Amino acid sequence: MIKKILIADDHDIVLVGTSLILESKIKDVAIDLAEDYPEALEKISREKYDLIILDINMPESKNKKMISEIKALDPAIKILMFSAYEEEIAVQYIKEGANGYVSKLSKSEEISEAVNKIFSEGFYYPPNIVAQLFQESPLDSIKNLSAREYEIFILMVKGYGNLEISNKMGIQMPTISTYKKRIYTKLKTSNLPDLIKLYETYIA
Repeated sequence: MIKKILIADDHDIVLVGTSLILESKIKDVAIDLAEDYPEALEKISREKYDLIILDINMPESKNKKMISEIKALDPAIKILMFSAYEEEIAVQYIKEGANGYVSKLSKSEEISEAVNKIFSEGFYYPPNIVAQLFQESPLDSIKNLSAREYEIFILMVKGYGNLEISNKMGIQMPTISTYKKRIYTKLKTSNLPDLIKLYETYIA
């Protein structure tokens, strides 16, 4: 079955070069081109594509909003972000629903591999992007505290000592120490000033 790919980019060299790469390395593909974002939307509204290779920065683009607009027109279409932007930016698009990212600076083999992986597995994330996608933020770490750990965390940053926490919560002192060790481990620190900073930044 022929796979239909739409390449959306405002640079002719990128459009032509990417088309040649994919046609030479992937069997049974039909390539269509769009030179700006409105043209890409117009084509997706009229035709069925399996994949759009989408430049992040092109005329009349709407940044991350492009992902939801394209998916609204065709929920089944796969979106491969294609850009020379820093990968931190690409991660934001993936979190919005894009199916992958490949750099314009990549070799032709990686570009074709990205497309093949999306067709076979539904996504393509380079290894360094995978690490960023699964990197836990400090707020996520705080949310991973149990209810009891969170209570003790709040008391700690408010200046309560072990004895005060023990009396307030009806927990024995050795148990308080165990909870504190878990809190420090989960929040990836070993000192109270860091806990206070986390509290002031994400909760207070």
